[in-house]
Amino acid sequence: MKTHTWLRAAALAFGLSAASGAALAQEVTLKLGTGFAENSMYVKRLLDWAAKVNAEGKGQLQINFIGGPKAIPTFEVGKSVRSGVIDLALNTGAFYTNVMVESDFLKLTQMPIAEQRKNGAFDAINAVWNEKGGMQYLGRFVENQPFHIYLTKRIEKPDLTGLKIRITPVYRDFFQALGATVITTAPGEVYTALERGVVDGYGWPIGGIFDLAWHEKTKFRVEPAFYDAEVSIIMNLQSWNKLNPAQRALLTRSIIEFEAGNTYWNQYAAEESDRQTKAGIQTIRFDEATARTFRERAYEVAWAAAAKQSPDVAARFRPLFTKK
Repeated sequence: MKTHTWLRAAALAFGLSAASGAALAQEVTLKLGTGFAENSMYVKRLLDWAAKVNAEGKGQLQINFIGGPKAIPTFEVGKSVRSGVIDLALNTGAFYTNVMVESDFLKLTQMPIAEQRKNGAFDAINAVWNEKGGMQYLGRFVENQPFHIYLTKRIEKPDLTGLKIRITPVYRDFFQALGATVITTAPGEVYTALERGVVDGYGWPIGGIFDLAWHEKTKFRVEPAFYDAEVSIIMNLQSWNKLNPAQRALLTRSIIEFEAGNTYWNQYAAEESDRQTKAGIQTIRFDEATARTFRERAYEVAWAAAAKQSPDVAARFRPLFTKK
């Protein structure tokens, strides 16, 4: 009798253990969105990454891409990650300052993400993203993509007085310091704004204007470049915490492996610059001293604005983000 009782108990324990193991091993599907147009180079590389994760994660972790701005408006993507409507997003901090103002500070990093992971910047970012955004910052998919001012009218010096310039939070303070009247629009509205003369120019990275056909309405690109376009993977914190260790490891490993290929963007920047020249976009260059002052001012204005918006975080980030 005792033997039968022991056997029943063992069978029950085994069943519970098996059920628990099955639950731990159950495949999880994460919903992925983006604030960028689906035909952009950013999203093309995102889909390559998602396909790789899905191939390696069969039976464990899968990613379901739901789409770009047609699925969720650009400036609502960050909110959708925070609330858990989607689990993951490829996004830039400038698109979700409506969730946390600190997201825009990432443009000020002056070293590669690999170095940020070593010098403490990556951990500092995640501490803030966890606390203020309800998000996990997983990794950076785009770097070496500096910003420029693109114009329909020539300027002779770094002065935007009298010009209406389309912005995101990335450039607001800097362009206003240069005298511009700034106008915020989603990327999908810029072409029409240029066509109708609603704006005289815009800020954008070196790459991507052909994806949106903006080159058709652009006449000038101002040198030098400034800041670095930050496009990263962010994740709902609860969704991240629900993953088991193996699933987290898979996701983290896949992102770090993809980051190792970010040198691609150096070549892409050079190719896009040449392509713009061939499309008839002229380069406006200042003398060396003026160019240096222009670029230094871009960072001074941005850090001053950051210090007003979130003084503690700006003070924590600046030494970690600034190239020694």
